[in-house]
Amino acid sequence: MKITLSVIKADIGSIGGHLRPSKALMETVNKHLEDKSGSLVLDYRISNTGDDIAILFSHREGIGSSAIHELAWDAFINGTAKAREEGLYGAGQDLLKDSFSGNIKGLGPAIAELEFEERQNEPFILFAADKTDPGAYNLPLYLGFADPMHCSGLILSPKMSKGFKFVIMDVEYTEKDRYIELNAPEDLYDIAALLRDNERFVVSAIYSRETGEQAVAASTTRLHNIAGKYIGKDDPVMLIRVQGAFPAAGEVLSPYSIGHYVAGFMRGSHTGPLMPVKTGSGISFFDGPPVVTATAFCVQNGKFTEAVDCFDHPYWDYIRRKVARKATELRRQGFSGAAMLPYSELEYGGIVEKMEALDKKFRT
Repeated sequence: MKITLSVIKADIGSIGGHLRPSKALMETVNKHLEDKSGSLVLDYRISNTGDDIAILFSHREGIGSSAIHELAWDAFINGTAKAREEGLYGAGQDLLKDSFSGNIKGLGPAIAELEFEERQNEPFILFAADKTDPGAYNLPLYLGFADPMHCSGLILSPKMSKGFKFVIMDVEYTEKDRYIELNAPEDLYDIAALLRDNERFVVSAIYSRETGEQAVAASTTRLHNIAGKYIGKDDPVMLIRVQGAFPAAGEVLSPYSIGHYVAGFMRGSHTGPLMPVKTGSGISFFDGPPVVTATAFCVQNGKFTEAVDCFDHPYWDYIRRKVARKATELRRQGFSGAAMLPYSELEYGGIVEKMEALDKKFRT
């Protein structure tokens, strides 16, 4: 059976600043989906990561379906009305356009979609991150799909011995989608050369070279490219099919044990380690740290099983303590040097006016 998985995420309001959405807001979004999904949707789930709400759909409408995108958009619009009614902070923050125009891409919400023929058993993982940008997934995807230190299947499984094709987007190019396709292992160094720049080059998709099937779909939305100013971090989502010709669940989860440094934290302007947290976790220290959740499902005939929270395990408690130490140490450096993002990433914020004013005071 051919189905499409679509995950669409937006920050439309939260309690106490950028901490987490209210229960009433979540219920409003869910109620709209209950009332309006009808036969359009095979199944859906909603969840939150930090202050973002993600809607996961299974359906037969294909990638880029106007009907599915509009359903999510209207759910977020209704949720925004509830957020304003409750006086939540940042109501409708990620909804950057006044009306739906046929496709949610370019309107603010992050989106990732996969279309495939269901295997006999079809496991996948939904990743959602908050207080960071799409480049946060670069290193975990490189390690999980191209490095046998994390993905042992590359040397143990005949189905994976040919490696994977990476589709990498230049997210600073705004006229059209500008991308390159590179193969691992042959182009491994070229892939690494691009993915080191998390703010410009971002993995958007990965394909099995054995079967040609797509394994990964990741959102690449940069909000400042749409709004023309800083309004919040991009908070990317990602879908990964696992097992069989793809890496095992444990292999794609393994890289998150590093707690690697990414862009984000307070005002989206700092560097911090990515903390793997339980689904539904809020935000706290310095509007962070940057967090990621991983929720696993199987899907059969378009129906989801119950969810498994991949980071709800004693091992990840240990990793969270390590990441907390890394975050604390870097935050001691405050605004200085590597603790804050380079000016190219801050140029959409208020610091531009400050630097322009200071520039006039320089003397030669």
